[in-house]
Amino acid sequence: MSRGEHHRIHAHDRLQRNRQRIAQEAARLMSEHGIRDFHHAKLKAAERLGILETQALPRNLEIEQALREHQRLFLADSQPQLLRQRREAAVDAMRFLAAFEPRLVGAVLEGTADAHSAVCLHVYSDDPEAVVLYLRENGVPIETQVRRLRYGRDEQPEYPVLLFAADKLPFDLTVLPRDALRQAPLDRTDDRPMRRASMAQVQSLLDEDADEGFEQRLSATLR
Repeated sequence: MSRGEHHRIHAHDRLQRNRQRIAQEAARLMSEHGIRDFHHAKLKAAERLGILETQALPRNLEIEQALREHQRLFLADSQPQLLRQRREAAVDAMRFLAAFEPRLVGAVLEGTADAHSAVCLHVYSDDPEAVVLYLRENGVPIETQVRRLRYGRDEQPEYPVLLFAADKLPFDLTVLPRDALRQAPLDRTDDRPMRRASMAQVQSLLDEDADEGFEQRLSATLR
């Protein structure tokens, strides 16, 4: 092996190790400090580790995988319960918001939700004020923001966001027009259409988790 080839292999291995280190540190920051923006987490992780190569920045999907592993290793006793609590709250909220055809999105659907995670829903109305009015008429105090969602490189429309708390859990509602039900925006982790789940689908997730938990408890008693 030539010296140049050896150098290239060594540089590639070092780059891969740094990508993994940044992904793991970004996952830790997201888990422990509630950072929700992948880009911010990876930049902060690289800064903390003193890694300056931009090529070493991991993809969002690598960070999400590292986050799942971090939760499996360090939060196995608490994260599943926090996730279930938020999925149950999502079902209640979706039932309450049924007129606006809600869909669950984000960490609560993907299974990476933790103590910092809001229940994120997409709701659909051609008149966003109708959602605002419905919440206020039912005594729900809200804060409003705006958010951009991507449908393509040059298509990033802005939508209203309604924030509130219920049973001490944060909720995050993005209000989209009804025709947006036909096409999901792009996910920030892999640029594929965002996963969305109806109330029935979320309930199925809860039922599956309950069955799996029962099987694990039964197995433990039979050992």
